[in-house]
Amino acid sequence: LIHASRLDNLNSSYCAIEGLINSLDGKQALEDDSHVRLVSLFDNEEVGSTSAYGANSALLESALRRIQASCDGVNLTSFEESIANSYMISSDVTHAVHPNYSEKHEENHRPELQKGPAIKINANQRYATTSVTSTILKDIAKRNGIPLQEFVVRNDSSCGSTIGPMLSAQLGLRTVDIGNPLLAMHSIREVCGADDVGMLVKLFEHFFSEFAALDAKINVD
Repeated sequence: LIHASRLDNLNSSYCAIEGLINSLDGKQALEDDSHVRLVSLFDNEEVGSTSAYGANSALLESALRRIQASCDGVNLTSFEESIANSYMISSDVTHAVHPNYSEKHEENHRPELQKGPAIKINANQRYATTSVTSTILKDIAKRNGIPLQEFVVRNDSSCGSTIGPMLSAQLGLRTVDIGNPLLAMHSIREVCGADDVGMLVKLFEHFFSEFAALDAKINVD
């Protein structure tokens, strides 16, 4: 186990950056990839994300538009076309089931430490996961032997949120919300599984490497 402060959300930040770096291993890593591999790390998430550097700002859209403008063959709708072909993993830690308070979780949705990242789902759109976006990630995970869990808040409990719904609504991005299970969230000593870190790094790595080819085969009716 890992005991430390600020695992929310240094955990996901580390995994995303490591996964991106690992996906670039080898001279041919980007040869056949038509997509841009990007990680965005935002400040001020715990206070609403509305700041010059938060997710509820123009920062990401501005960066994406500048990247798009630097590409060859740009036309008036290139940015919108790129957004439609893009996919975002919104990664923030999730509440692991507490052994003393297991009744606080839905019976079949109790994320445990050391058993892999959890896909987060909420009917009220507190998380941005959809059936399509979760299927894409599940397929990548299955083909690479990465276990995934699911987290759904009880109907009689309030649900936190992430920057996923915010960015998905602003940009129109296909989005899935995931995160490693965590105990004692927001405390001075948060606790997560060491194995979960490795699994999430691996998931990001294979997502970056395999998404473009997988997405080309998907047809949503």
